Amino acid sequence: MPKQNKENPSPQRVAFLRQLPLHVKETITGDEAHQFMFEEEIPESLYEKIKDYIEEENQ
Repeated sequence: MPKQNKENPSPQRVAFLRQLPLHVKETITGDEAHQFMFEEEIPESLYEKIKDYIEEENQ
């Protein structure tokens, strides 16, 4: 997958974060969200918070 433009977040990843339950969104830091939306390497801390939802999306 090509690197996302640093000025524009990935629409798919923004939509994914928006659909997360509130209790999960409240635990995500600004840095974690930024790295995820701009398709940088996903921090392990963020992966642990969203892994159950990623697996559901892939099933």
